[in-house]
Amino acid sequence: MPIFHNRTLRIVMTGGGTGGHAFPLVAVMRELKREAVMRNINLEITYIGPKDFTYDYIQQEGIVTKVVSVGKFRRSLSLSSILNNIVDFFHIIYGLIQAYFYLFFIMPDVVFSKGSYASLPVVFWSIIFFIPTFTHESDSIPGIFNQVLGKFCRQVFISFESSQKYFPKNKTLLVGNPIRQELIVPRNQITPEDKLQLKQALKLSTKPLLTVIGGSLGSQHINDIMLDILPMVIDKLEIIHQTGQENYTQVVNEADIVFRMIIKSDTYRAYYHLLPFINEKMEVGKISLKDVYALSDLVVARAGGGLIFELSACGVPAILIPLPWASRDHQRNNAYEYAKSGACIVIEEKNATPNLLASLILETITDSHKLAEMSYGALNFAKPQAATQIAQKLLSLT
Repeated sequence: MPIFHNRTLRIVMTGGGTGGHAFPLVAVMRELKREAVMRNINLEITYIGPKDFTYDYIQQEGIVTKVVSVGKFRRSLSLSSILNNIVDFFHIIYGLIQAYFYLFFIMPDVVFSKGSYASLPVVFWSIIFFIPTFTHESDSIPGIFNQVLGKFCRQVFISFESSQKYFPKNKTLLVGNPIRQELIVPRNQITPEDKLQLKQALKLSTKPLLTVIGGSLGSQHINDIMLDILPMVIDKLEIIHQTGQENYTQVVNEADIVFRMIIKSDTYRAYYHLLPFINEKMEVGKISLKDVYALSDLVVARAGGGLIFELSACGVPAILIPLPWASRDHQRNNAYEYAKSGACIVIEEKNATPNLLASLILETITDSHKLAEMSYGALNFAKPQAATQIAQKLLSLT
């Protein structure tokens, strides 16, 4: 049972960087609010982190946000890395001073960290102040910071069973990756009629739908290879391609050249939808992330833990191309662990030639039996209640 009935329960959340940190934090925030209402708990959530994608995204949730300076250490011995480390050392010191005053005046009952160097200032003081601290690891191989942090936390929530060996066994709880409940429409609950109506509302054709997602910030390599295979597949498929904000204009210009110089037809332009970012927010006539998960026959993507668990919760078949230089090669390990469920096909970037990828996409997306098997594997792998489990744990303080 909760131990806070007559006063406000204060929770500080921290972590930052890409959507891999932002989206799980938002998922847990929303479940905390729902659980607090059901339990009649007065709840105050504060997010403390650097001014980055995560901070901007979380601000939309209407909670208190505070900026903290952060820095990271690079292991390279190059001159630029050494100079950046010196600069970041002072950012870290300043961030620690900021976080000290934030935590001293808030004095939260619980701190929840999503990991990464961005959470260092907050969790340093939460441990010093003996504030119950919880962390979550999205990937099969944790970052070094989260692995060390796990020794001092009250509990470590993990997404993949294989990551348990990196943390104290008595502190580890396998829950999966927190995902936003608003996105979940399991594939086995969508009828062909529902799918057709939604496609008509969004002015999509009845062709098989391929969605390409290079992560929340996009992927230059995936953008490039998709432009290479476009002439090989566009006559057979409809494609939604998330490019990333920074790459969007470049991809639009390059796609225009492909259509004019290689495909030499404007007929197929209507079947290629370029978006800088696929938003969660649903707007009339605009495709949302929930729509993408509901309608996509196949997704080509990187192998971040957050995306894998969103795809699995919705039962979406996938071809995963792990980021080869991801920290500790965690994306490659994520992909192969997920592939054991039968939910995805893994192709490493060095092997992802245009001809091979185009052939694999067409072979998979036109095989309804294969797609059904992959969807079944994804749904069996899914852990859609991760955010709820974490929220309940934070509120009960057990």
